[in-house]
This record gives sequence, structure tokens and C-alpha cells, in this order.
Amino acid sequence: MKYAIGPLVAVILATRVVMVVRRRKRRDSDSSARGADRPARRPAAIGSLEMLGDGVGLVALREIRERVRGRVFRVGTLIILLAVAAAVVIPTIGSKKHQNEKVGIVGGLDSSLRILVVAAGKTAGATVQLVSEPSLARAEGDLRAGNIGLAIVGGQRLVVNQPLSSSDTSTDALMARSVSASLGLANGLTSAGLSPDKAVQVAHSPPLPVESLQPAEHNSTAKTTSVYGLILTYVLLTQYGTWLLMGVIEEKSSRVIEVLLSTMRPSKLLAGKVIGIGTVAFLQSALIVAVALGLGAAVGSTLLHGSSPLDVLDILLWLVLGYAFYCWVYAAGGSLADRQSQVQSLAFPLQLPVLFGYIVSLTSLGSSQASTLMKVLAYLPPTAPFAMPTLVALGQATWWEAGISFLIMIAGIVLVSRVASFVYYRAILRTGGRVRLRQVFSGT
Repeated sequence: MKYAIGPLVAVILATRVVMVVRRRKRRDSDSSARGADRPARRPAAIGSLEMLGDGVGLVALREIRERVRGRVFRVGTLIILLAVAAAVVIPTIGSKKHQNEKVGIVGGLDSSLRILVVAAGKTAGATVQLVSEPSLARAEGDLRAGNIGLAIVGGQRLVVNQPLSSSDTSTDALMARSVSASLGLANGLTSAGLSPDKAVQVAHSPPLPVESLQPAEHNSTAKTTSVYGLILTYVLLTQYGTWLLMGVIEEKSSRVIEVLLSTMRPSKLLAGKVIGIGTVAFLQSALIVAVALGLGAAVGSTLLHGSSPLDVLDILLWLVLGYAFYCWVYAAGGSLADRQSQVQSLAFPLQLPVLFGYIVSLTSLGSSQASTLMKVLAYLPPTAPFAMPTLVALGQATWWEAGISFLIMIAGIVLVSRVASFVYYRAILRTGGRVRLRQVFSGT
């Protein structure tokens, strides 16, 4: 039951949030019906966005409200959180199933040998509980019923319910082999003339340390965290990029853009859309990471155990940089179309570098060795949000290499924002069909 506490708390919190949102909507509608003309109180974060000049903050707030209130956003966020909860909780349930093992003792066992049996169980990854059995028949009955996993008879032989095959890697099989080897060695040393205490001391001697000529492999947990980071980055970049693309096309096809541009400059309007949707993207990703880490700590999951906070921050940093690069590309692409039916034909070529960087990075994590292509992609802005965090997770990128990639990414963001703003300015008011890039740059 304790594994259900985390998801149950998440469901309760989600229900509470929905109730609060509905109550606020009802209160806002009542205030409008009464004709209240005093400004509504806003959170400090929203007030800070309103401080952005030239209408940029108002456009950003408009985008935030539209996305957060949309059913697609709420349902999508809930599905992602449920998937994250399942990925964290389910492996924990399976790993906890056979950790506690009971061993029946028939005919008594010396205290030193009992210590040896408990230590052998720990070697097999089990916590051993010794149970005294009054007779062999009672022990056999408990074995058949599953009350104990192993019986030690007179300290001389072991009895299990099912025969052990060489390919059996269950906790019961590993523990039986470990106990058999430890007790066999202790009995052999006793037969050779050593006292039982000396025999147990020799049998329980620590192994010699093993040294390697090659450096230790990078933390495997960092690679696991990087896999989830790649998935999160890919999903959010494609999702929010498509939102930007569809939003620009919708404003252009409905002629709303003409009204908006009569009050503010195109670059300011575009900046407001990018900031608003980017804020929603960052908040959603932060919520997903917080739920994963909090739920993992609550249920004792080892899925993210050992993950460095720097690894998580590195993934979030490159997620923000990836959005800052691709948001301009998607917005400029949306200005080239004038119908929603053209979304797919525009989105596919824009998603190709995202998909390419994602697949190559995921393949490199699986092979634990970065190729030359991977190292080149880490310095190209379209693929760096996937490639550089992967190199960091594999331990094949130094801090100064990551810094160079970061600076190149910033320069790429500045360059693509200028080009995208120019394309948006030249194409957003053109109607009557899809606008080609050559028409934008040639001025025809």
C-alpha cells in the first residue's frame, strides 16, 4: 500500500488544483457580471510580465492564459505526470518483491554460522530472517507453502522447494548458492582442524580490492537521467514549437494579426508570443522534474538515485536553450502559411533536425561511446540541446567544451532571432497562398 501513497497524493493535489481554478473562474465571472471596474489582483509573477514594455508583457500573458486554460495542455500534462509516476513507482514495486527472505533452521546452528548465513544473504541482495523449525517435516511444509525460501538442516545440508538451474538468477537461487558456498567453506575449514570461530572468520574474510588500468565508467545513473532528459526535450520542443506554428497561422488566417500590428511592432508581438509560450514550457518541465524527483524520494526509487543536481540543471538549461532557438524558427515558419491545413507540411521539415539530434544522441547513450559525428553535433545549435548533455552524461565533455558549445548556442539564438524576425515582418501580412522564402528575401 505504501507505493500507492505517492500517486494518491498526486491525484488529490491535481483535484485540488482543478477545484481552485474552477472557483477562480466562477469568481471572475461574478465580478464581470457585477460590472466591477477595479483591476483584479494578480500574482507577483504575472505583474512582472506586465512590466515588459511596448505590449510585450500583455501578449505574453495572453499566450499563457490561452495555453494553461486549454484542455489539450491540462490533459497532456496529466498524461505526462502519470507516465512519470508509473516509470518511477513500477520498477520500485518489482525490486522490493524478494528482498526479505526467511531461512528455516532445523536442528540448531552455531551463532557464528548464523552470522555467516546473514552475511551471505546480504551478498545475494536479500535481508535474511532466521526462523527456528521444530522438525524437518515442518520445514518441508513451510518450503512448499512459501513461508521460507531455504532450510538449513543440522548445518550440513540445504533444502529448497524447487531444483536450482544454472540460469536461475532469482533472489532465492542467489541466496541458496551464496549460503551453500559460505557454509561449505566453513565446514571444510572446521574439518581441517580450525575452531568454528576461526573457520567462520576465514570464510568471512573480505575480498581483495580489484584495480583497473582504465578509468571507471561514468555514473550509469547519469546516463539514465540523460535518457529521460532527451525524451523530455524532444517532446516539449516539438509540442511547443507546433503550438507557436499553429498560433501564428491562426492569427494570420483570421486577420487578427492586422489588428494587433496596428498597435505594436511585429518584433514586439513575436517576442511576446515566444516569452509567453516559453514560460508555460519551462513551468511544465519544472513540474515534471519536481514530481519525478519527489515521487522517487517518497517511494525509495533507485531510478534517479545518484543523479547529481548538476545533471538535472544541465538538462533544464539545454531545454531552455533549445526552445530559445527553435521558437523563432517555428514562429517564422508559421508566418509563411495562411491556412491550418499547411501545418503538417511546415512542421515536418522543421522537426527533422530535432529528430536527427534526438536519435543520434539516444544511440550514443546506448553504446556508451560518442562517435565523431556526435561530437560535431554538440557544437551545432540545431542539435546541441541533445548532443552536449549526452556527452556530459557519458563523461566525454569537459567544462570548457560545454562552455564553448553554450557560447555558440547563444550566438546561434541571436542570429536566428534576427533572421526569424525579418521573415515574420516580411511575410505575416501576405495572404493568398503560401509564401516562399525566396520571395521574402528577394522582396517580391
